[in-house]
Amino acid sequence: MIRLNKYLSSHGFCSRREGDRIIEAGRVTVNGKKALVGMKISLEDEVCLDGKPVTGDVSRVCLAYYKPDGIVCTFEPREKENLLSVFSYPKRVTYAGRLDKASEGLLIFTNDGYLIDRMMRARNYHEKEYVVRVSQKVTQKFIDQMSKGVYLPGLEVNTRPCKVFMTGPSEFHIILTQGLNRQIRRMCEELGYQVKNLKRIRVMNITLGGLRPGEYRELSADELNMLDKQLEKRQ
Repeated sequence: MIRLNKYLSSHGFCSRREGDRIIEAGRVTVNGKKALVGMKISLEDEVCLDGKPVTGDVSRVCLAYYKPDGIVCTFEPREKENLLSVFSYPKRVTYAGRLDKASEGLLIFTNDGYLIDRMMRARNYHEKEYVVRVSQKVTQKFIDQMSKGVYLPGLEVNTRPCKVFMTGPSEFHIILTQGLNRQIRRMCEELGYQVKNLKRIRVMNITLGGLRPGEYRELSADELNMLDKQLEKRQ
């Protein structure tokens, strides 16, 4: 047996909380009868949302994957160095958020479309942390400028203030809450620096951990619970 709101959420239609609201609004039926908030169903039951069947595998998959440098974030087979060449999983999953070809590190893979939608909303200020190695010595002035935000002429936008701290002579960590195209590289270039290596090590509460390039792991129940709670707060 599974709670109806969890069943709807696992198919990517909504969060569990929103699922309760949808059920309460009378939009969900189970075996032709109006559903009730809090009810449990079996996988043999027929669930419909707005009169349309909700079907498919209800098990949610969420993976942490280490994207190697030089791989393009796409499953398009015409792209030579695509994810299909380095990643495979028995169930259909896709990624939440991209990394450019020259970057490496953490990608989240899931079959939960609603989870992807919530994670991708820039207005939700979800944290993403990176380790960056640059072409020259990192100065306090550079750290301060990056932290306050940098105007990017190519995008005609000022980046949001962010957290930046030095971790080596030519290395720093940066925590962003937005995902502009090539943002870190553009910020560094505007300040006269070239990025030599860029690795994402965290997305919200999910970390790269001990994964090596090309490896993946399933997220733990605790990680998923915390992730769901953080996403609920930002709705």
